[in-house]
Amino acid sequence: MTGASAERIVAAARGWIGTPYRHQASVRGGGADCLGLLRGVWREVYGDEPEPVPAYTADWSEPAREERLWAAARRHLRECPAGAAARPGEVLLFRMRAGSVAKHLGILSRAGESAAFIHAYSGHAVLESPLSDPWQRRIAARFAFPTGGS
Repeated sequence: MTGASAERIVAAARGWIGTPYRHQASVRGGGADCLGLLRGVWREVYGDEPEPVPAYTADWSEPAREERLWAAARRHLRECPAGAAARPGEVLLFRMRAGSVAKHLGILSRAGESAAFIHAYSGHAVLESPLSDPWQRRIAARFAFPTGGS
């Protein structure tokens, strides 16, 4: 594994813009969901994915109240401290409703006043969206891609 710069991560994510939304897919130009986008960026930046992804439902284990996506992020990414300034290239984990499991991912493409993120959103293609107040309120955690290499 080699290190990844924020610029490289954001450039890879932008290369997926326009890819149609497809549940469980991870094929640039062919289809991706939010996890598929993250998996595709990982492959472009690091090579092989860190673990096989089992089939998953759109509810992301919500009935069982299991934070599976958060647990997987903790296995392979570095969790950012809650008070630290956000940086481009970070992975954003969202709760779509208060009290629900965190089940949506995006990659921060711009930080600051004009913050934006890239994500695959059901009913849309992969797109770059403003990180508006409603989206910011949904952020459950932020993660950085690993650095260093082997």
